[in-house]
Amino acid sequence: MPSLGPLQVSRQGFGAMGLSHSYGQAEDQASIATIHRAISLGINFFDTATGYGEGHNERLLGEAIADRGEGLVIASKFIHRPRGAGSTPITARHAVEASLQRLGLDHIDLYYLHRVDPEIPIEESVGELGRLVAEGKIGAVGVSEASAAQLRRGHAAHPIAALQSEYSLWTRDVEVEILPTTRELGIGFVAYSPLGRGFLAGAEVTDPNDRRRVHPRFQPDAIEANSRRRATIEQVAKRIGASVAQVSLAWVLSKGVVPIPGTRHVHHLEANWAANGLELDEVSLAALEEAFPRGATAGDRYPAEQLKFVPPAPQPALA
Repeated sequence: MPSLGPLQVSRQGFGAMGLSHSYGQAEDQASIATIHRAISLGINFFDTATGYGEGHNERLLGEAIADRGEGLVIASKFIHRPRGAGSTPITARHAVEASLQRLGLDHIDLYYLHRVDPEIPIEESVGELGRLVAEGKIGAVGVSEASAAQLRRGHAAHPIAALQSEYSLWTRDVEVEILPTTRELGIGFVAYSPLGRGFLAGAEVTDPNDRRRVHPRFQPDAIEANSRRRATIEQVAKRIGASVAQVSLAWVLSKGVVPIPGTRHVHHLEANWAANGLELDEVSLAALEEAFPRGATAGDRYPAEQLKFVPPAPQPALA
Protein backbone atom coordinates (compact mmCIF):
# COMPACT_ATOMS: atom_id res chain seq x y z
CA MET A 1 0.00 0.00 0.00
CA PRO A 2 1.23 3.54 -0.70
CA SER A 3 2.38 5.67 2.22
CA LEU A 4 1.49 9.26 3.06
CA GLY A 5 3.86 9.91 5.92
CA PRO A 6 2.74 7.54 8.69
CA LEU A 7 -0.47 6.60 6.87
CA GLN A 8 -0.96 3.50 4.71
CA VAL A 9 -3.58 4.11 2.03
CA SER A 10 -5.19 2.19 -0.80
CA ARG A 11 -3.74 2.63 -4.27
CA GLN A 12 -6.68 4.88 -5.12
CA GLY A 13 -8.58 7.02 -2.68
CA PHE A 14 -12.06 8.48 -3.03
CA GLY A 15 -12.62 12.20 -3.54
CA ALA A 16 -15.99 13.07 -2.00
CA MET A 17 -16.31 16.67 -3.25
CA GLY A 18 -18.81 15.94 -6.00
CA LEU A 19 -21.22 14.36 -3.51
CA SER A 20 -22.07 17.83 -2.20
CA HIS A 21 -21.49 20.51 -4.79
CA SER A 22 -19.66 21.55 -7.93
CA TYR A 23 -21.16 19.04 -10.37
CA GLY A 24 -24.86 19.69 -9.82
CA GLN A 25 -27.30 18.12 -7.39
CA ALA A 26 -26.44 14.84 -5.67
CA GLU A 27 -28.68 12.52 -3.65
CA ASP A 28 -27.41 11.67 -0.18
CA GLN A 29 -28.53 8.06 0.08
CA ALA A 30 -27.08 7.22 -3.34
CA SER A 31 -23.86 8.93 -2.29
CA ILE A 32 -23.69 6.91 0.91
CA ALA A 33 -24.25 3.70 -1.06
CA THR A 34 -21.32 4.65 -3.31
CA ILE A 35 -19.08 5.23 -0.30
CA HIS A 36 -20.09 1.86 1.15
CA ARG A 37 -19.27 0.16 -2.14
CA ALA A 38 -15.89 1.91 -2.19
CA ILE A 39 -15.11 0.46 1.23
CA SER A 40 -16.15 -3.02 0.12
CA LEU A 41 -13.84 -2.77 -2.90
CA GLY A 42 -10.87 -2.05 -0.63
CA ILE A 43 -10.68 1.74 -0.75
CA ASN A 44 -9.65 2.97 2.70
CA PHE A 45 -8.73 6.61 1.92
CA PHE A 46 -11.53 9.20 1.81
CA ASP A 47 -11.04 12.89 1.10
CA THR A 48 -13.39 15.71 2.08
CA ALA A 49 -13.07 19.39 3.10
CA THR A 50 -14.75 21.98 5.27
CA GLY A 51 -15.67 24.01 2.20
CA TYR A 52 -17.40 21.25 0.24
CA GLY A 53 -21.07 22.12 0.52
CA GLU A 54 -20.39 24.38 3.52
CA GLY A 55 -19.89 21.40 5.82
CA HIS A 56 -22.41 19.09 4.16
CA ASN A 57 -19.67 16.88 2.71
CA GLU A 58 -18.06 16.19 6.08
CA ARG A 59 -21.43 15.41 7.66
CA LEU A 60 -22.32 13.10 4.76
CA LEU A 61 -19.02 11.23 4.95
CA GLY A 62 -19.34 10.99 8.72
CA GLU A 63 -22.78 9.43 8.37
CA ALA A 64 -21.53 6.98 5.75
CA ILE A 65 -18.62 5.71 7.85
CA ALA A 66 -20.32 5.83 11.26
CA ASP A 67 -20.58 2.05 11.57
CA ARG A 68 -17.63 1.04 9.39
CA GLY A 69 -14.81 3.46 10.18
CA GLU A 70 -12.24 0.98 11.48
CA GLY A 71 -9.19 0.85 9.24
CA LEU A 72 -10.20 3.89 7.19
CA VAL A 73 -7.97 6.91 6.57
CA ILE A 74 -10.03 10.09 6.64
CA ALA A 75 -8.65 13.34 5.24
CA SER A 76 -10.17 16.80 5.38
CA LYS A 77 -9.02 20.32 4.57
CA PHE A 78 -9.55 23.88 5.76
CA ILE A 79 -8.82 27.40 4.56
CA HIS A 80 -8.09 30.34 6.83
CA ARG A 81 -10.61 32.62 5.15
CA PRO A 82 -13.72 30.72 4.02
CA ARG A 83 -15.91 32.45 1.49
CA GLY A 84 -18.16 35.02 3.13
CA ALA A 85 -16.40 34.78 6.50
CA GLY A 86 -15.00 38.33 6.45
CA SER A 87 -11.42 39.28 7.09
CA THR A 88 -10.88 37.44 10.39
CA PRO A 89 -9.00 34.23 9.61
CA ILE A 90 -10.13 30.90 11.04
CA THR A 91 -7.41 29.09 12.94
CA ALA A 92 -6.49 25.50 12.26
CA ARG A 93 -7.62 24.62 15.78
CA HIS A 94 -11.08 26.12 15.23
CA ALA A 95 -11.38 24.37 11.87
CA VAL A 96 -10.31 20.97 13.22
CA GLU A 97 -12.76 21.13 16.12
CA ALA A 98 -15.60 21.90 13.70
CA SER A 99 -14.53 19.13 11.31
CA LEU A 100 -14.37 16.58 14.13
CA GLN A 101 -17.91 17.46 15.12
CA ARG A 102 -19.27 17.23 11.58
CA LEU A 103 -17.47 13.95 10.87
CA GLY A 104 -18.47 12.45 14.22
CA LEU A 105 -14.85 11.54 14.97
CA ASP A 106 -12.39 12.23 17.77
CA HIS A 107 -9.38 12.12 15.44
CA ILE A 108 -8.82 12.99 11.76
CA ASP A 109 -6.04 11.02 10.11
CA LEU A 110 -4.84 13.70 7.67
CA TYR A 111 -5.72 17.39 7.81
CA TYR A 112 -4.67 19.74 5.02
CA LEU A 113 -4.24 23.45 4.64
CA HIS A 114 -6.53 23.68 1.61
CA ARG A 115 -4.95 26.83 0.17
CA VAL A 116 -1.96 28.83 1.36
CA ASP A 117 -3.16 32.20 2.65
CA PRO A 118 -0.99 34.96 1.11
CA GLU A 119 -1.14 36.91 4.38
CA ILE A 120 -0.30 34.01 6.71
CA PRO A 121 3.15 32.40 6.36
CA ILE A 122 2.84 28.72 5.62
CA GLU A 123 5.21 28.01 8.51
CA GLU A 124 2.60 29.37 10.92
CA SER A 125 -0.23 27.30 9.43
CA VAL A 126 1.78 24.08 9.33
CA GLY A 127 3.19 24.74 12.79
CA GLU A 128 -0.31 25.12 14.22
CA LEU A 129 -1.38 21.87 12.55
CA GLY A 130 1.73 20.23 14.01
CA ARG A 131 0.61 21.19 17.50
CA LEU A 132 -2.73 19.52 16.81
CA VAL A 133 -0.84 16.35 15.83
CA ALA A 134 0.94 16.46 19.19
CA GLU A 135 -2.44 16.78 20.93
CA GLY A 136 -3.88 13.80 19.04
CA LYS A 137 -6.55 15.79 17.21
CA ILE A 138 -5.07 14.88 13.82
CA GLY A 139 -2.68 12.17 12.71
CA ALA A 140 -0.68 13.97 10.04
CA VAL A 141 -0.34 17.35 8.30
CA GLY A 142 -1.06 17.98 4.64
CA VAL A 143 -1.06 20.98 2.35
CA SER A 144 -2.88 21.50 -0.93
CA GLU A 145 -1.74 23.48 -3.97
CA ALA A 146 1.52 24.67 -2.42
CA SER A 147 4.55 25.65 -4.48
CA ALA A 148 7.89 23.87 -4.13
CA ALA A 149 9.27 26.76 -2.07
CA GLN A 150 6.23 26.77 0.21
CA LEU A 151 6.57 23.02 0.68
CA ARG A 152 10.16 23.40 1.84
CA ARG A 153 9.27 26.13 4.30
CA GLY A 154 6.27 24.30 5.67
CA HIS A 155 8.11 20.99 5.94
CA ALA A 156 10.84 22.70 7.97
CA ALA A 157 8.21 23.84 10.51
CA HIS A 158 6.64 20.36 10.87
CA PRO A 159 6.85 17.22 8.70
CA ILE A 160 4.28 17.33 5.91
CA ALA A 161 2.84 13.90 5.14
CA ALA A 162 1.07 14.75 1.87
CA LEU A 163 0.71 17.38 -0.80
CA GLN A 164 -2.58 17.38 -2.67
CA SER A 165 -2.52 19.01 -6.10
CA GLU A 166 -4.33 18.68 -9.39
CA TYR A 167 -2.55 16.16 -11.61
CA SER A 168 -3.74 14.42 -14.74
CA LEU A 169 -2.86 14.13 -18.40
CA TRP A 170 -4.15 17.65 -19.06
CA THR A 171 -2.63 19.18 -15.88
CA ARG A 172 1.04 18.22 -15.72
CA ASP A 173 2.66 21.40 -14.36
CA VAL A 174 3.63 19.73 -11.08
CA GLU A 175 6.12 17.53 -12.91
CA VAL A 176 8.54 20.44 -13.37
CA GLU A 177 9.35 21.30 -9.76
CA ILE A 178 6.63 20.35 -7.27
CA LEU A 179 6.53 16.57 -7.76
CA PRO A 180 10.35 16.25 -7.64
CA THR A 181 10.34 18.30 -4.41
CA THR A 182 7.83 15.98 -2.74
CA ARG A 183 10.01 13.01 -3.65
CA GLU A 184 13.13 14.70 -2.35
CA LEU A 185 11.46 15.53 0.98
CA GLY A 186 9.60 12.22 1.34
CA ILE A 187 6.16 13.85 1.07
CA GLY A 188 3.38 11.74 -0.41
CA PHE A 189 1.55 13.11 -3.45
CA VAL A 190 -2.24 12.96 -3.72
CA ALA A 191 -3.63 13.74 -7.17
CA TYR A 192 -7.05 15.36 -7.26
CA SER A 193 -9.10 15.59 -10.46
CA PRO A 194 -7.07 12.75 -12.04
CA LEU A 195 -9.77 12.47 -14.70
CA GLY A 196 -9.70 16.17 -15.56
CA ARG A 197 -12.98 16.87 -13.75
CA GLY A 198 -14.51 14.10 -15.83
CA PHE A 199 -13.38 15.41 -19.22
CA LEU A 200 -10.69 12.75 -19.63
CA ALA A 201 -13.32 10.11 -18.90
CA GLY A 202 -15.55 11.42 -21.69
CA ALA A 203 -18.06 13.18 -19.41
CA GLU A 204 -20.26 15.97 -20.72
CA VAL A 205 -21.56 18.87 -18.65
CA THR A 206 -25.37 18.87 -18.79
CA ASP A 207 -26.56 20.13 -15.38
CA PRO A 208 -27.16 23.92 -15.46
CA ASN A 209 -25.84 24.14 -11.88
CA ASP A 210 -22.58 22.36 -12.68
CA ARG A 211 -19.67 24.59 -11.63
CA ARG A 212 -17.57 23.39 -14.55
CA ARG A 213 -19.63 25.70 -16.76
CA VAL A 214 -17.53 28.64 -15.54
CA HIS A 215 -14.19 26.87 -15.96
CA PRO A 216 -12.14 28.02 -18.95
CA ARG A 217 -11.38 24.44 -20.02
CA PHE A 218 -15.08 23.70 -20.37
CA GLN A 219 -15.87 26.57 -22.71
CA PRO A 220 -16.79 25.52 -26.27
CA ASP A 221 -13.53 26.49 -27.97
CA ALA A 222 -11.45 24.78 -25.31
CA ILE A 223 -13.60 21.65 -25.39
CA GLU A 224 -13.15 21.43 -29.14
CA ALA A 225 -9.36 21.74 -28.89
CA ASN A 226 -9.01 19.42 -25.91
CA SER A 227 -11.27 16.81 -27.49
CA ARG A 228 -8.74 16.44 -30.30
CA ARG A 229 -6.14 15.53 -27.68
CA ARG A 230 -8.56 13.19 -25.91
CA ALA A 231 -8.91 11.23 -29.13
CA THR A 232 -5.50 9.70 -28.38
CA ILE A 233 -6.82 8.34 -25.08
CA GLU A 234 -9.77 6.89 -26.96
CA GLN A 235 -7.43 5.21 -29.45
CA VAL A 236 -5.29 3.69 -26.70
CA ALA A 237 -8.39 2.54 -24.84
CA LYS A 238 -9.79 0.84 -27.93
CA ARG A 239 -6.49 -0.89 -28.68
CA ILE A 240 -6.09 -2.38 -25.20
CA GLY A 241 -9.76 -3.01 -24.44
CA ALA A 242 -10.20 -0.50 -21.62
CA SER A 243 -12.29 2.62 -21.04
CA VAL A 244 -10.95 6.14 -21.53
CA ALA A 245 -11.32 6.72 -17.78
CA GLN A 246 -9.28 3.62 -16.98
CA VAL A 247 -6.51 4.64 -19.38
CA SER A 248 -6.42 8.17 -17.92
CA LEU A 249 -6.27 6.79 -14.37
CA ALA A 250 -3.66 4.18 -15.27
CA TRP A 251 -1.43 6.96 -16.57
CA VAL A 252 -1.68 8.83 -13.24
CA LEU A 253 -1.07 5.61 -11.30
CA SER A 254 2.07 4.99 -13.37
CA LYS A 255 3.56 8.14 -11.81
CA GLY A 256 3.64 6.63 -8.32
CA VAL A 257 1.07 9.00 -6.81
CA VAL A 258 -2.28 8.38 -5.11
CA PRO A 259 -5.22 9.56 -7.24
CA ILE A 260 -8.54 10.36 -5.58
CA PRO A 261 -11.16 10.16 -8.34
CA GLY A 262 -14.68 10.92 -7.24
CA THR A 263 -18.00 9.72 -8.57
CA ARG A 264 -21.63 9.45 -7.52
CA HIS A 265 -22.19 6.23 -9.43
CA VAL A 266 -21.24 2.74 -8.30
CA HIS A 267 -20.56 1.50 -11.84
CA HIS A 268 -18.09 4.34 -12.44
CA LEU A 269 -16.47 3.63 -9.08
CA GLU A 270 -16.01 -0.03 -9.93
CA ALA A 271 -14.57 0.80 -13.35
CA ASN A 272 -12.15 3.31 -11.83
CA TRP A 273 -10.97 0.78 -9.24
CA ALA A 274 -10.32 -1.76 -12.01
CA ALA A 275 -7.70 0.63 -13.45
CA ASN A 276 -5.39 -0.58 -10.66
CA GLY A 277 -4.76 -3.69 -12.71
CA LEU A 278 -4.09 -1.86 -15.98
CA GLU A 279 -0.42 -1.50 -16.90
CA LEU A 280 0.20 0.78 -19.86
CA ASP A 281 3.06 -0.20 -22.16
CA GLU A 282 5.77 2.26 -23.18
CA VAL A 283 4.19 2.89 -26.57
CA SER A 284 0.88 3.87 -24.96
CA LEU A 285 2.54 6.06 -22.34
CA ALA A 286 4.56 7.87 -25.00
CA ALA A 287 1.48 8.42 -27.19
CA LEU A 288 -0.51 9.85 -24.28
CA GLU A 289 2.24 12.23 -23.21
CA GLU A 290 2.83 13.38 -26.77
CA ALA A 291 -0.89 14.19 -27.06
CA PHE A 292 -0.87 16.08 -23.74
CA PRO A 293 2.46 17.90 -23.45
CA ARG A 294 2.87 20.11 -20.41
CA GLY A 295 1.26 23.51 -20.83
CA ALA A 296 -0.57 22.67 -24.05
CA THR A 297 -4.10 22.17 -22.71
CA ALA A 298 -6.55 24.77 -23.98
CA GLY A 299 -7.91 26.96 -21.18
CA ASP A 300 -6.77 27.68 -17.62
CA ARG A 301 -7.62 25.08 -15.03
CA TYR A 302 -9.57 27.53 -12.84
CA PRO A 303 -11.46 30.79 -13.34
CA ALA A 304 -9.26 33.83 -12.79
CA GLU A 305 -10.26 34.49 -9.16
CA GLN A 306 -9.50 30.92 -8.07
CA LEU A 307 -6.33 30.80 -10.14
CA LYS A 308 -4.78 33.33 -7.75
CA PHE A 309 -4.59 30.67 -5.03
CA VAL A 310 -2.72 27.94 -6.90
CA PRO A 311 0.96 27.91 -7.92
CA PRO A 312 1.53 29.55 -11.31
CA ALA A 313 2.24 27.30 -14.25
CA PRO A 314 5.96 27.06 -14.99
CA GLN A 315 7.18 29.12 -17.91
CA PRO A 316 8.78 27.31 -20.86
CA ALA A 317 12.57 27.40 -20.90
CA LEU A 318 14.12 29.89 -23.30
CA ALA A 319 15.74 28.37 -26.36
